[in-house]
Amino acid sequence: MLTRYAKHMTVVAMLVVSATTVSAKDIVDVAAGNESFSTLVAAVKAAGLVETLKGDGPFTVFAPTNDAFAKLPDGTVEGLLKPENKQKLIEILTYHVVPGKVLAKDVVGLSEAKSVEGSTIAIKVVDGQVKVNDATVIKTDIETSNGVIHVIDSVILPPEKTSQVSPRHVIETAIAQGAPQYNVGHAGRCCMTYSSAITRLMTEYAGEMPTNVRDHLQVSLDKANEMHCMDSRAWALRRALDQVYAAM
Repeated sequence: MLTRYAKHMTVVAMLVVSATTVSAKDIVDVAAGNESFSTLVAAVKAAGLVETLKGDGPFTVFAPTNDAFAKLPDGTVEGLLKPENKQKLIEILTYHVVPGKVLAKDVVGLSEAKSVEGSTIAIKVVDGQVKVNDATVIKTDIETSNGVIHVIDSVILPPEKTSQVSPRHVIETAIAQGAPQYNVGHAGRCCMTYSSAITRLMTEYAGEMPTNVRDHLQVSLDKANEMHCMDSRAWALRRALDQVYAAM
């Protein structure tokens, strides 16, 4: 028992030592200033998530390095950066984001975390190293003005979804999560919740929706992503969800 406790405390100490002072820059600016994240930054830009990740947050980002992206099969990154694969890219990137600011000392006490994408990330300590799914956390607590970055050595992919719930349930769940986030002042977090739901509707449920409904969602998402004001973006996404809900 004492050995296990000592081992746990060693892990905590190891992670906390890597903590840095809080940067005045946001998550995107901090990542853009580090050449090791150039692929991640390019992906965030291609997905239209720059303004969201520069929002109020706070967010916890498990950030894959360039080497982590290089582990993916040849052509994967290039394919994801194409406009026609934008929705899939959004799913993958938002799976690396957890709402709130979760520091290393908190991470080691968790067994899982709910991502903004909607799926759960498994967290465990193996031989003194923190793992998120199959990726290893190699640096922790890069604190920014709107959250914290933990660096990982592999890209983590959201599990394949099966349509076990109705599209209406997806919308209801998104609003139930997003509305309280907006009401307490986290418009950026709310935007990510709504955007993830719309992305899921257009991918997982594409065959269950009329073409005009899918087109409406796509146009609404594109217009919202062009808005710099997080409040306006959140309301635009919410209106799109409400309209689709009523149509279904």
